[in-house]
Amino acid sequence: MMQLYTPSLLTYQRLQTVEVKIGDLLLGNNHPIRVQTMTTTDTMDTKATVEQTIRCIEAGAELVRITAPSKNEAQNLLEIKKELRKRGYTTPLVADIHFTPNAAEIAARLIEKVRVNPGNYADKKKFEFIEYTDAAYNEEIERIRDRFTPLVKICKEHGTAMRIGTNHGSLSDRIMSRYGDSANGMVESAMEFLRIARDESYHNIVLSMKSSNPLVMVQAYRLLVQTMQQEFGICYPLHLGVTEAGDGEDGRIKSAIGIGTLLEDGIGDTIRVSLTEDPEFEIPVCKDIVNRYNGRSISSSLPEIAKLPYSPFEYKRRESAVVENIGGKQVPVVMADMGSIEKIIPEHLQSIGYTYDVPTDKWSISDAAADFIYTGEKQIDFHLPGTLKNIVLAPFWKESESSFPLFSLKEFQAAEKKSGRINFILIEGPGELLKLRDEKNIVLCVKSNAENAMQSVRNIFIELAALGMHHPVVLFSESNNHTPDEHLIQFATETGALFLDGMGDGICLGFGEGSAMDNPVVKGRTYLPVKDIYQFANNTAFSILQATRTRISKTEYISCPSCGRTLFDLQETTAKIRSVTNHLKGVKIAIMGCIVNGPGEMADADFGYVGSGPGKITLYRSKEIVKKNVDSEVAVDELINLLKESGAWVEPA
Repeated sequence: MMQLYTPSLLTYQRLQTVEVKIGDLLLGNNHPIRVQTMTTTDTMDTKATVEQTIRCIEAGAELVRITAPSKNEAQNLLEIKKELRKRGYTTPLVADIHFTPNAAEIAARLIEKVRVNPGNYADKKKFEFIEYTDAAYNEEIERIRDRFTPLVKICKEHGTAMRIGTNHGSLSDRIMSRYGDSANGMVESAMEFLRIARDESYHNIVLSMKSSNPLVMVQAYRLLVQTMQQEFGICYPLHLGVTEAGDGEDGRIKSAIGIGTLLEDGIGDTIRVSLTEDPEFEIPVCKDIVNRYNGRSISSSLPEIAKLPYSPFEYKRRESAVVENIGGKQVPVVMADMGSIEKIIPEHLQSIGYTYDVPTDKWSISDAAADFIYTGEKQIDFHLPGTLKNIVLAPFWKESESSFPLFSLKEFQAAEKKSGRINFILIEGPGELLKLRDEKNIVLCVKSNAENAMQSVRNIFIELAALGMHHPVVLFSESNNHTPDEHLIQFATETGALFLDGMGDGICLGFGEGSAMDNPVVKGRTYLPVKDIYQFANNTAFSILQATRTRISKTEYISCPSCGRTLFDLQETTAKIRSVTNHLKGVKIAIMGCIVNGPGEMADADFGYVGSGPGKITLYRSKEIVKKNVDSEVAVDELINLLKESGAWVEPA
């Protein structure tokens, strides 16, 4: 029986979901994928919140979420709504609720939608393990029912929509004690609330499964879809997002991998890209992601399959043979496509992580240095650094210690001269693999120009499994887009979705003949600045591997997108912390705006920098509080001291 999480594994087809009404906006049931964001202003500052909301709406937001941490903020949502309506804006508003059911019950009477977090709506999180008998656990469910049912009845009476929004980092001690820190726990946390709502015949519900780790997020959504289908025979609409994704390139890539992986399989009815930037700048990124699926055809020549040869609900890397430094348990390699450069010189290699010093005749190699460089018809005529190898089109290849050929299947079958170490073979579709089953020393380079490119490549992996082939595979993705954001999204979506499922021993990113790298100045949006397309592609490849946790080459930042609860300038602080810690390869640092969700939502971070009051910071080592109420003026220095005390600090080179 097919794993029930997507209508089709090899085509693009939207998952059928219940239709939900949010004010005048319809969501789910094959309506367009809606884009939304969240304000960062103080909710009690009506003017500032209204002005920011308008900027978000004019950028294209179809829903705008506003924090309501207490009854006062919840009540003030009415004033915000009145002012927006007075100015002619009818976009639905969403109240963001944590810990305060009474605030949710006020907001549900005033605006179009409330978001509750089942991890902290009726439960607490103290990072305690609690042993429950089944009877004691059922008593807890009844306690939650008593606390949650009043809100359900208010929403039903007032026609208010609700999002049951689970966060990986804020699972309650009760859920963690029974299900562990898992996607299963996230799903059950939401399902408890959903069952209570359904018992009241209330169905105007959206659900979300957010995590700062795209792998956990994707697995949780898939499990949620499967669970709803099996238990109810229907699916409620899904709000997609990677929480605390961060800023700049990393935030965009992490969001595109998590959101795009699900959208590729037709899962998702509304999205929010959580960037540590002003909220109106999230909307263009949302639109770039959604635009990939507007008008996408569901037709495909690929035959449907009955069962996957891998589990989509847990990560297990595909077993592959070792060919030199590719495959097996080795980290995925990165290939740099420089085939369009007429003559490669040492200076070109700076773009891909290698700097040559003429006086000492030595190479400096960065942590994000490519492993291979593709040069098309040209072979490099100078000595390469020892960690870099050259790939040349087979008809122009000359055998050497640092050079390997790239064949088409036809060329490989007819070739008299092959490498005794590595032969790269380009595969562009199914049906070619059987001819290579018994070959040794080959690495498959797979790509697809089809509209459903990711599914087409997935099909190649399915065919490899069916044939019992374990040859290593490098994922090729070629973009014909124009803006940096569009390139990032395509690369991250097409390759990231496969890496999350354990497929791929390498990555190579390139640009089609019709592509461009424009940095236009457009009102209402910004693009990532790009001066060097080769550096851009190389950095993107390493960022994709970092986001999918398959190859760690730099510091990872888990940074919340700010909201009305934020107690310091999040963008400025994130930039400051990044500037002094970005050399700490493999260290995960969470930068969280407030104490409400910070300790939980930073999830698997090694260190945490969390706002605990105006001008005050609390520092964490994992989930342990190390220093409380540190003055924000010295908090970054204190974070560095904590890194040093914990043995995580190295002096920058």
